[in-house]
Amino acid sequence: MIAPSPLVRAADGAVVASSCEVARTFRTRLLGLMGRAGLGPGAALWIEPCSSIHMMFVRFPIDAVFIDREGTVVKVAPRVRPWIGLAMAGGAHATIELEAGAAERFKLAPGDRLVLKAQAGVGSRTGDA
Repeated sequence: MIAPSPLVRAADGAVVASSCEVARTFRTRLLGLMGRAGLGPGAALWIEPCSSIHMMFVRFPIDAVFIDREGTVVKVAPRVRPWIGLAMAGGAHATIELEAGAAERFKLAPGDRLVLKAQAGVGSRTGDA
């Protein structure tokens, strides 16, 4: 996995997650959040490419935010249930998994643009870097 970076909303700079991991390899995308005890406050997982998720072997609910290649939100799936939940979005290139309730707390909605703040304060990027 790529080192965690803050996830921010481009329009207002709101920090949606202070520590967002990025999963791009087959293995890290496959494992996702499976087997973890939880997703702590301020934590997130950006899975790319990914337009659908399952919650098999995930023990806690999450919010799933689906984004296109530019980081624009195309769908928000709040409080996806552990073990049996499924979520998908046509046109999505990546999925950001947040702690349950985070999408509502930040009022994330289709049209918002999310970016990973680059390490050491050098600009910002979408997950495509």
